Amino acid sequence: MIKALIGKKIGMTQIFNDDGSVVPVTVIKAGPCTVVGKKIKQADGYDALQMGFEEVKSFRLKKPVLGKFAKNNIAPLKNLKEFRDSEIDGVNIGDVIGISVFSDVQTVSITGISKGKGYQGVVKRWGFGGGRDTHGSMFHRAPGSIGQSSFPSKVFKGLRMPGHMGMEKKTVLNLKVVKIDADENIMYIKGAIPGANNNIIYIYAADKSGRKLNK
Repeated sequence: MIKALIGKKIGMTQIFNDDGSVVPVTVIKAGPCTVVGKKIKQADGYDALQMGFEEVKSFRLKKPVLGKFAKNNIAPLKNLKEFRDSEIDGVNIGDVIGISVFSDVQTVSITGISKGKGYQGVVKRWGFGGGRDTHGSMFHRAPGSIGQSSFPSKVFKGLRMPGHMGMEKKTVLNLKVVKIDADENIMYIKGAIPGANNNIIYIYAADKSGRKLNK
């Protein structure tokens, strides 16, 4: 069975252990997800399952997408994700996959979109030290020199400069599963994960090194 789900970040809280110690956890709504598509290596070149999460009103989706749901007698779903190299044996279109697939999993890797922080300077974006604050230096949070003079007379690619910060795809590996509430499809993960509250995330079972078992 595939060990991956689409979920939603609810927020952070803390759990107290029996010895009184506190564990900071992120609360995640993990599934349930419906299988809306299936690809096999013989026909498509690779094995994959496409899953959907969260029902949505039909007028919010385009007709080609609605046609796919109607063809398979599946309610329209808002978030779709294809999981490659999945264990597709015994899984059919229309099957619902819940949080129970993580019942024997101790660590997971989570992918999400980090919080957007807008346009930022080099001090906040890259951690530059900046210049002195006193004696009219006029060099406080500026980036400084970005190139050479007559040769090669250009700015090299990849130079750390001001720009848009955040809103990037990030993956956090090897997160410990603290608790699973199967009745509510809620998972408690130790530590923080990418993104703001209510962001869509992708949860993968992981081995001890943090390597995702399903892509």
